[in-house]
Amino acid sequence: MNTTTISKKRKFVADGVFYAELNELLTRELGEDGYAGVEVRTTPMRTEVIIRATKTQIVLGEKGQRIRELTSVVQKRFGFADGGVELYAERVASRGLCAQAQAESLKFKLLQGLAVRRACYGVVRFVMEATAKGVEVIVSGKLRGQRAKAMKFCDGYMIKTGHAGQVYTDSAVRHVLLRQGVIGIKVSIMLPHDPEGRTGPSMPLDDAVTIHEPKEEAPPVDEAPVY
Repeated sequence: MNTTTISKKRKFVADGVFYAELNELLTRELGEDGYAGVEVRTTPMRTEVIIRATKTQIVLGEKGQRIRELTSVVQKRFGFADGGVELYAERVASRGLCAQAQAESLKFKLLQGLAVRRACYGVVRFVMEATAKGVEVIVSGKLRGQRAKAMKFCDGYMIKTGHAGQVYTDSAVRHVLLRQGVIGIKVSIMLPHDPEGRTGPSMPLDDAVTIHEPKEEAPPVDEAPVY
């Protein structure tokens, strides 16, 4: 990430490539430790990379050794100056409401040889117990036999279209390299409404109608007639 002057279009492309490569690196390195996404913040002094994970203690490592190693790798790969990039670990508020964490969990269940149906229903139940509005898990590939097929496991309520679908739905895709071939996993979670914006979007759904209690009106006072 050199500081040379480039056009706006090239900067957006460079930022996108940087994010994609960084996300791929962290997915491969921290997949088993509940990696749930990354956020890049650019300040005039340095670039801050916030790693979201369920097991932050393992991401940090003993006495912060692992996070320092990752910082060194990112710094050398992208050409940052000394102290130009800083990595932080942030704990995910609710593991059951994070699609990436659940997709990684399902991936490692399948790699360990657990039956597809049992693994998927376990994820669906765990997500719904975490107060999600709905969940959908799609697994496709050579699940049994030589013929490839797709299996879909759903529960609850799911909006897929429009602005609400973009705001309320969290999705993640993973690929599992099994002996018989590649299995594709897609996990979509419909997040609950949270006015504080911690576990879900603070924006209410368009069709959510709130009926307020009527205000108590003072009884009318009979005035004496004027003659």
